[in-house]
Amino acid sequence: MIRCEEITKTFSKNGSNVLSLDKFTTDISSGEFIAVRGPSGSGKTTLLLTLGGMQRPSTGKVQFDEHDLYALSPSERANLRSRQIGFVFQMFYLVPYLDILNNVLLASPGKPGKVERQRAVELLEQFGLSNRITHRPDELSAGERQRLAVARALLNRPKILLADEPTGNLDPDNAAVVIDHFVQFHQSGGTVVLVTHGTAADAFANRIIRLNQGRLIED
Repeated sequence: MIRCEEITKTFSKNGSNVLSLDKFTTDISSGEFIAVRGPSGSGKTTLLLTLGGMQRPSTGKVQFDEHDLYALSPSERANLRSRQIGFVFQMFYLVPYLDILNNVLLASPGKPGKVERQRAVELLEQFGLSNRITHRPDELSAGERQRLAVARALLNRPKILLADEPTGNLDPDNAAVVIDHFVQFHQSGGTVVLVTHGTAADAFANRIIRLNQGRLIED
């Protein structure tokens, strides 16, 4: 599904070059559940953004199915992301002035119609949020907001979910609920790459990738 070949990513910071990924190479097969572990600053988020077509590597190649991801035009890459990749972030990135139904519909690649609205309603029911459908994000708990963010990521039935510390701001009970939704997506045939500091996903992941200073140290 995804092949990373010798990916390097360098950032400029305070006049110096910082190496975030260092010749990272791996394959991600369809249907895998991968947990990405490593200390802060090890390159986990950079890797996730690079896999998802949101951050061009300095060198190396990312192959997504039959596509050389960064050989695509920005619009082609955005279209692929919107239809095949779901993103979930620790900070939720919800639009505060929209109700939760319209926050889910933001993931629609075009103007949402009846089919998309019905899909959004079904997801909110599945995630236990149907009684909050007209509420705004600031009226939800942290756990509810993260469930909303996962529902939004699933709107377009993506092939893969990329999640960056999705339980980092949650208590253990809410974290377990969110992880369970990733497990359900995986059991339905989806691919999951989950960045985490904790071990909550280890029991469900069939692979654990460990990074240190941008280097793959265990796979």
